[in-house]
Amino acid sequence: MKKVTIADVAQHAGVSKSTVSQYLNQRFDYMGEDTKNRIEETIKVLGYRPNILARSLKQKSTTTIGVIVANILHIFSTQVIRAIEDVCNEKDFHVIICNADDQPEKEKKYIDMLRAKQVDGLILFPTGKNVEQYQELISENYPVVFIDRLIIGLQTDTVLLDNEKASFLAVDSFVKHGYSKIAVLSPPIEPDVTPRVERLSGYKKALEHHELFIREEFIVSGKTTDMQSLIHHLFQLSDPPKAILATNDRSLMELLSYVKKNKLSIPEDIGLIGIDDVSFADIYNPALTTVAQPAFEMGEKAAELLFQRIQQKEEANQAEIYRFEPTLIQRESL
Repeated sequence: MKKVTIADVAQHAGVSKSTVSQYLNQRFDYMGEDTKNRIEETIKVLGYRPNILARSLKQKSTTTIGVIVANILHIFSTQVIRAIEDVCNEKDFHVIICNADDQPEKEKKYIDMLRAKQVDGLILFPTGKNVEQYQELISENYPVVFIDRLIIGLQTDTVLLDNEKASFLAVDSFVKHGYSKIAVLSPPIEPDVTPRVERLSGYKKALEHHELFIREEFIVSGKTTDMQSLIHHLFQLSDPPKAILATNDRSLMELLSYVKKNKLSIPEDIGLIGIDDVSFADIYNPALTTVAQPAFEMGEKAAELLFQRIQQKEEANQAEIYRFEPTLIQRESL
């Protein structure tokens, strides 16, 4: 079957090819309603499909951005992606989402792949291990925005939570409810993973603020596969904690799983707070106190910053760090 072209549409609608091109690019300033309707109807009748690649080459834009997520299993990540997609949809942009699994090799491969596809910009939850590649993007003035993780020494817009304050709010709430033996449960503390480092720092600063002793055996971090045994060891201490701060949603899930398996009661046996307001927090019994981060607002901000970079691609703009405020949501787990 012969491929329908712009020339075919123009001839059938009785207009010039440039008028069809203006219609396809949504430039309607000097186009009458009758002309718009004729072109629209002709496109339907002829089954015309624009050549996206040809349009991309001509406009020097693929109207597509890439998002590389460190770990798509986190609730925060999916909420951020949803917000980014909403902003892109409003601007008639497409989104390609890649999951790096916190593996630098996968992240590097995805950056190379997305650039080969000529996406107009990237939003990264960076692993922190591909610094040379990040710097190359920045040096070329390629539109890129980081979210959730801060890479020291790189000049690029970064959107993240005030992580120290998130932990501080949680510990402060524990203390106000009479707890003094407070543990923290976290994924592996890696220097490149900003939330983990800063949330631990906030936990320690809050204990010092309340003149509570920092007990190293109360600082528990490890892989998800090891979390059950680590929690069990924590409860087997001769002087175990009476409250636990879970620093993200997956740590909280592991803690709740342990509590259920061992028939513990919340808050009678253990008080708990989780950072990230998981969707089931208010319907769990008892309802879970959480520290929420404004994921949708953070995603929207990252997308808006990226579009600013795309529109001003030839200009070297000053990079900024945008910190968002956490919110303590008091419920019944204390």
